[in-house]
Amino acid sequence: MKLKPGRCSKTLMSRKQKKLYRYLEEGSILKLKSYLRKHHGLSVNFSLRKGRTLLHAACALCDDAMVRVLLKHGADPLLQDHRGNTALHVAARQAAKRGQRVYEDLVVLLKKHCPAALEVINRDGKTPCDLLQQLETKEPSCDTAASGRGTDGAERAPAEVEREWHWKLYGECQDEFQESFGQYDEDFCRVDPEPESFHDWAERIAREYSRKRQQDRPSGNHAKAAEEQRRDKERREFQQRLEQEHCQYQERALQQQQELRSSKKQRYEHQCATVFSTSATQQLRFHDIPWPCPKGGVEDMVAVILHGVDSSDAVGYRRYLRRQQAIWHPDKFLQCCGPRLYEADRQQILDTVTALSQNLNKLAGSVK
Repeated sequence: MKLKPGRCSKTLMSRKQKKLYRYLEEGSILKLKSYLRKHHGLSVNFSLRKGRTLLHAACALCDDAMVRVLLKHGADPLLQDHRGNTALHVAARQAAKRGQRVYEDLVVLLKKHCPAALEVINRDGKTPCDLLQQLETKEPSCDTAASGRGTDGAERAPAEVEREWHWKLYGECQDEFQESFGQYDEDFCRVDPEPESFHDWAERIAREYSRKRQQDRPSGNHAKAAEEQRRDKERREFQQRLEQEHCQYQERALQQQQELRSSKKQRYEHQCATVFSTSATQQLRFHDIPWPCPKGGVEDMVAVILHGVDSSDAVGYRRYLRRQQAIWHPDKFLQCCGPRLYEADRQQILDTVTALSQNLNKLAGSVK
């Protein structure tokens, strides 16, 4: 029998409880036993849909192995669903439908485990005994089964007799080995492995390192000297590696900075040619001005302007500074771009132009 999808209440069940229910639905007895053994404090008496428990569901599936495992781990046979039915009510209904074998597998097991469940009355006013009235409790004797005759004395097919004996042998083996069945199942069923904590990991690494050190350690004074030499060598190599990586990092950072300034310089020169053109008529806001470094300060702008200029060539360096002074001189800037400035941004633009011009004049004055 397969339970219908959506039987369990997803909102009220924890992740571990959902796993138990899934294993029960799948009939995975080994996984269920392994999971319950791993999580000792996990209760199996939580509610599914309509107030039913895992024990109700196992009885509905006619799975006596599941019932035995749940009873062993504390399942309560007296718990009732919303109709007042206990697991024994469910087992009795299944026995009335399916016959003597379900009665022996489920009803007898629950009666023996909890006799008080026989007296529980559901909302329909019925006890499990009332539901079992439809079941004929008399079954063929072993002699009758062995002789190949039914209860009415009629001959039965050999295949039917053989099948009945197989079922009897299976039941005996199941009762005999129930306690030891599945005790090695964790070797084959790795369910939900618990993650290793940081503390456990650190202790394990320390133990392995200590064991390796003891195995590799030579004896006597020569061993101590060799150990000290090895440590000194490791420290030197580590220090050299750090210095080398630091130098490589500085070189990469400098290279990135140079590439960034180079791209800003190219953008600056291109925009200067466009904005300061005599034929340009575009209205200019603050961000439309070809600042060398739009998001930086005046010193950053000067650094971009001077990027790639050889300061050792005094004549060429001074000539380049004069051209930049002419571009950012406040009067010449107003003469070129004044009519095109937005009034809201005019004062901010002129203040920045003045500061940039002053820095260029100061730099030009320091050149000999």
